[in-house]
Amino acid sequence: MSEQKRYSNKLQGSRVLIIGGSSGIGFCAAEACLEYGAIVTIASSNSSKVEAAVSKLQSTYPSAKSNIHGQTVDLSQRDTLESELKTVFEQTVKGMGGDKLDHVIFTAGDALAMMKLADLSMEKILQAGQIRFFAPLLAAKFIPQFVKNSHESSYIITTGSISERPMPDWSVIGSFAGGHHAMVRNLALDMKPIRVNGVSPGVVDTELWKMPQEEKDKLMEQMSKKMATGTPGRPEWVAESFLGIMRDYNMDGAMIRTDGGGLFM
Repeated sequence: MSEQKRYSNKLQGSRVLIIGGSSGIGFCAAEACLEYGAIVTIASSNSSKVEAAVSKLQSTYPSAKSNIHGQTVDLSQRDTLESELKTVFEQTVKGMGGDKLDHVIFTAGDALAMMKLADLSMEKILQAGQIRFFAPLLAAKFIPQFVKNSHESSYIITTGSISERPMPDWSVIGSFAGGHHAMVRNLALDMKPIRVNGVSPGVVDTELWKMPQEEKDKLMEQMSKKMATGTPGRPEWVAESFLGIMRDYNMDGAMIRTDGGGLFM
């Protein structure tokens, strides 16, 4: 008699699109999904990085090689954002055999636009929100068309702890990050029964911190002192939050905070 698999098989055969999955948290979310038996497509703007990420995943999970796919999507241009999103959904579904998706994860981001109020302009504000805010909102337009209409399906948007813990010169990014909280709740109503949730990481040691290693190590040491756990997050730890959301069919309109206890330090 075989053992019950009530929990560990929930993602088996699920089709997951991860926009921003070529590195960092998105890449680790892809790893996690593969380990639970999902079919995964990672999408990012840099074709060489997508190819490298797909190759790395296929090397790490050789038995799941046929379950790993890659797509290129450019979210940086206002005029083509909608068409780029539509195309990546179309190509992802086609590449997975034509069946609709079960889950979409949005982790894409660009350089953090820290700036002083005196330096603000309308163009800078719009540019700062292009990938991190406008892209995940517009992506929601296509989810009812390309994702199964079920409470077992989900859309997960990634924000950041700046949405709850303000810092000087972060007003632009903080405003968009705070908007993610409202976005998740409102989309949960507009897209029902498809569930919409968010993940809000604190400081996570990823490739996003583009600086010399010595400088990065010093920064991480400083940030560790502002966390109850005493250590910056790791992307593979944060990936667990995405797994939990996808597997909890009762979670909807929620924002999961994973910040090492930094909010109350």
